[in-house]
Amino acid sequence: MSAPVNRRQWLISTGLAAGSSVLLPKVLPALGAAQKLDGVGTYHDRLLEMEASATEARRAAGPIRLAFNENPFGMSPKAKDGITTGWWEHSQYDLQSNGALKRAFAKHAGVDPSNVLITQGSSETLSVAALAYGLQGREVVIPWPTFEGLPSYAETMGATVRKVPLTADLGHDFAAMDTRITNAVGLVFVCNPNNPTSTVSDAQQIRSFVSATQHRALVIVDEAYHDFVDTPGHRSMTDLVLKGENIIVSRTASKIHGLAGLRVGFAIARPDIVERLEERMTGNPNAFGMQAAIASLADTSYQEFVKGRNRDGRALLTSTLTAMGKRVAASQTNFVFFQAGMPNDRFRAAMKEQGFLTGRNFPPYMDWSRVSIGTPEEMKSFVEALPAALRV
Repeated sequence: MSAPVNRRQWLISTGLAAGSSVLLPKVLPALGAAQKLDGVGTYHDRLLEMEASATEARRAAGPIRLAFNENPFGMSPKAKDGITTGWWEHSQYDLQSNGALKRAFAKHAGVDPSNVLITQGSSETLSVAALAYGLQGREVVIPWPTFEGLPSYAETMGATVRKVPLTADLGHDFAAMDTRITNAVGLVFVCNPNNPTSTVSDAQQIRSFVSATQHRALVIVDEAYHDFVDTPGHRSMTDLVLKGENIIVSRTASKIHGLAGLRVGFAIARPDIVERLEERMTGNPNAFGMQAAIASLADTSYQEFVKGRNRDGRALLTSTLTAMGKRVAASQTNFVFFQAGMPNDRFRAAMKEQGFLTGRNFPPYMDWSRVSIGTPEEMKSFVEALPAALRV
């Protein structure tokens, strides 16, 4: 009987060993960097163990989920420790963690705690904003396609949603959006980076648009994927909040922090806007999620690990698709949006047969597909499966 291997050895032998066969070997150097991440500290070893465990568990659960822009590694090991420490206390009503998380996130974002509201995921930030600003009978201006949470909720309130098509390079068309802003508009939404297109807006263009528009309507800036951006010069809009502008910046612990199931989000705004939103919240963030978020915000090693793995997987997938002649959006997120050359429904079905779930349809881009970045082993397997799927 062969000697048992630990999970770290399993990861290297199954996913990252030099010389593994692949249909497009010239695009594998990005993942090769994962082999070299041989840290000297015990915590780095724990992160490698986390990666191997996550890969193994996701494979066993199958099909592998590359459809929901989730963090494939799950929460930080220190976030897990944060939940289990004092578990008996935090299964009761939690009167302290909200304030502690506000202070932790304020420090992380470079704002004052009075500028922060803790929400039940970023979706609650968007829905409470729609409620707080009385959108019944009013209009909302959004780029399209974009994250559907706000427009969907606004429509249930009787608002008219004005969808402004993206530019040819899949960016926000700020000039066209500006022409749609009338006295009837109560709220303007921008998403940077944008979901589903994965693109980042030009820093000066979006800043100028937001600053000009906030005099005419409340502006919500969705920055759910801010932590994955590598673009030089990219900045959050939080400095506009500190200038007192009429905006809300939305962030989440669902993405790089891996807390999607625990529902923790953050609204950053002027104190008077924060108070207005808070008055209309329908519940409280759960204690476990807040404890996990506090620990994860402090765990910069985990954040750097996840961002590095995501960067490598994104580069591998982008390079593979480009080598196959596919048009690929310039992703700065934890997913890639590309033109499959076939209806997305066909691509999804083909990939499901290969053991992968990919993203839903995003009209009007019906022949474009969105793929979330998985673990290194998952991305290696995914690019090996691509050629067969795209020939279907």
